[in-house]
Amino acid sequence: MKLLSVNLGRPEAVPYTDQPEGVTGIDKRPVDGPVRVAAPGPKGVGASGLAGDAVCETRHHGGDDQAVYAVAREDLDEWEGVLGRLLPNGSFGENLTTEGIDVSGARIGERWAVGAEVVLEVTSGRIPCRTFQGHLGEKGWVKRFTRRGAPGAYLRVVRPGEIRAGDAVRIVHRPDHEVTVALQFRAVTTEQTLLPLLLAAGDALHPEARARARKYKERYEEQHGGNPGAESGVKSGALQDS
Repeated sequence: MKLLSVNLGRPEAVPYTDQPEGVTGIDKRPVDGPVRVAAPGPKGVGASGLAGDAVCETRHHGGDDQAVYAVAREDLDEWEGVLGRLLPNGSFGENLTTEGIDVSGARIGERWAVGAEVVLEVTSGRIPCRTFQGHLGEKGWVKRFTRRGAPGAYLRVVRPGEIRAGDAVRIVHRPDHEVTVALQFRAVTTEQTLLPLLLAAGDALHPEARARARKYKERYEEQHGGNPGAESGVKSGALQDS
C-alpha cells in the first residue's frame, strides 16, 4: 500500500462554484518532493492540511476534520471505464491518490501511517457538490457519484510531518466497529435510517455526522419508540451511542 501521488491545488476563478469570490482549489495536480502535513485548524478558519494546497470554500471544506482527502487509484480506474476518459491523479480534487487501499471500505477512526512521520485518521466520506460536478464537466455527476457510494475518505492529522509520492501507507489502528466510510456516506446521503449506526464510531466520526446521527436517533425514539435500526434490518446491538 502506498501513495502514488500527493496533489495540490491553487486558487482558480471558475463559473461553477458558490464560493463568494468565485474561486476554487479543486483542480489538484501531483507535485514532486516532500509536502508538509499538519492540522489546519477548525472548519471555517482552517483550510487544507497540506502546505501549499488551496481550499477556498472553507464553509464546507477543510478544517481539522477534513484536513486531507484521499481517493484510491483503483476507483479512478473504474470511473475511467465508465466515463470513457482518462482521469489523472488528482482528478477528484484529492490530496492523496493511493494504491492498494480500500479507501471507501476504511473504518471511521482507522489510522494510517504515511511515510516515516505522518499519522492520519479517517473521519468521513466526501459529499459531492456543484463545484465537483463543474470541475469534471459530467452531466448528472453528483447523482452518479452518490449512487456508486465510493466517495473516498477525509482524514484528520494525528501526527504531522512530511509525505511524498511513493511513501508506504500502513494501517496502524483499525477500530472494532463496522462503520466504514461507505456506510457513513450512505447514511448521510441516501439511507438516513442507517444514521444511528454511525454512533458506534464514537468521537472519531466527523462531528457534523455525529450530531446528525444523534438527532435522528433521538427524534425517531421520541416519535416511534424502540430501535430505529429495525427500519434497516439492523440488530439493536449495533446501535450503541458512544
